[in-house]
Amino acid sequence: MAVRTQGGLGTPAGTAAAPEPGPTGPTGPVSTESAEQSVPRRLLAVATRLFAEKGFDRTSVQEIVDAANVTKGAMYHYFDSKDDLLAEIYARVLRLQMSRLQQIAASGGPVADRVSRAAADVVVSTIDNLDDATISFRSLHQLTAEKQREVRLERRRYHELFRSLITEGQRAGVFTDRVPADLVVDFYFGSVHHLSTWYRPDGELSPAQIGDYYADLLLTALRS
Repeated sequence: MAVRTQGGLGTPAGTAAAPEPGPTGPTGPVSTESAEQSVPRRLLAVATRLFAEKGFDRTSVQEIVDAANVTKGAMYHYFDSKDDLLAEIYARVLRLQMSRLQQIAASGGPVADRVSRAAADVVVSTIDNLDDATISFRSLHQLTAEKQREVRLERRRYHELFRSLITEGQRAGVFTDRVPADLVVDFYFGSVHHLSTWYRPDGELSPAQIGDYYADLLLTALRS
């Protein structure tokens, strides 16, 4: 696991060096749990910014810990390496997207509506986490082979759930089966992954509008 904690960014496991002491309040130390939660969150926030600005390979561990105002020992209490930070940056967005896709898939209603909502949601959630998407697009190939396998496995699970909606629509005759569902999913997510190369926050279209356009394009193709 990238983050050595229980329940996400909570109480750490293992026997690594202890985290830095937490802040104190007017009545004494702030709770240990809150202080420990803040360290990995700060590290991830700083790493995200530096990786997006400078690139993964040009950012050192020392720069990350200096900017996060923690020691290397504190960082290694939560993350084994810089690779783990990069993998967690990708994984946290994928966890969010997977949770939302699961809710959409299980919500019932016409399959075309669920595919439209899912297609728009992945666009909006990618734009809402654009630094993470930029880092992932540029840098995931720089992970170790083991980490790349872990990332691909999690991404495959997401794609397979999305594909299951496509195949449901094909079996029901709502969508054409002229193109295999695997190719539809690969093509669509290839477009989504490129959002980080052209999207600008000051552009004419909002994230929701872009999501709706992407979803409309997908639905039009599926019905052709």
